[in-house]
Amino acid sequence: MLTLKTEDLSAVQLQDYLQYAIAPRPICFASTIDADGNINLSPFSFFNMFSTKPPICIFSPARRVRDNTTKHTLENVLEVKECVINIVNYDMVQQMSLASTEYAKGVNEFEKAGFTMLTSDLVSPPRVAEAPVQFECVVNQVIPLGDSHGAGNLILAEIKLIHINEDILDNSGKIDQKKIDLVARLGGDWYCRVTENNLFKVAKPLAKLGIGVDALPKAIRLSKVLTGNDLGMLGNVEVLPDEQEVDLVSSHPEVKEILDATIGDATNRERELHGLAKTFLESGEVTLALKVVLL
Repeated sequence: MLTLKTEDLSAVQLQDYLQYAIAPRPICFASTIDADGNINLSPFSFFNMFSTKPPICIFSPARRVRDNTTKHTLENVLEVKECVINIVNYDMVQQMSLASTEYAKGVNEFEKAGFTMLTSDLVSPPRVAEAPVQFECVVNQVIPLGDSHGAGNLILAEIKLIHINEDILDNSGKIDQKKIDLVARLGGDWYCRVTENNLFKVAKPLAKLGIGVDALPKAIRLSKVLTGNDLGMLGNVEVLPDEQEVDLVSSHPEVKEILDATIGDATNRERELHGLAKTFLESGEVTLALKVVLL
């Protein structure tokens, strides 16, 4: 394993390692305005939500690694403590990237990138009409993290109004993760797209107390077939099934076929049963998979 001391790396080297490893990152497409009324629109991938009540997002316009200068967005929010965070989806990603060009102060990136300005209801900066979700925010605090090349400046933005394109809502009025078509930032020039075919769900252990991987029998924990993800699913059950429940699974057609074919061959039996359990896990049948590996 490569081990690096951050103090031995240049700002450029650090940026490369960190941005490739800490990814994907959501994109804050922030519109701001200065005291003279000059509008700025710029994307930042150092961004996320950090509180629900109050609803707080934080993004960080870092000092330029190249020459240690600050960005217009930072200068603007220090003058006018407001911003709009426009969520980026695939349909606007190329225009969003164009807006990151370092145009001179006073140049309107809405116009350069071909976006439509929408007047905000509460704050001075305009919204991006093409964005599927737009957050009107007041800036509560700006926290500088340093004065060297690449140092961030945390902008704590409190969301006051949320605008949502109804086309991305499901029948219950919630945002449909499959419809919003989000993109996220990776390292270098790389991005990723959140499409339906790469979405998956992981059951959260909130309403119940999982037994944990350590509570599984040793033969299961050391399986040469089951992965860490598989063990995590099995360890998320509340209780181990009893012997009678486990015995009953032997009548399952696929299980019975393996048992009949591996009489006197314990090694192959375990491997085949674990492989079948893995198939059940892939289809979400966790309890059935657990009974199979416990045979």
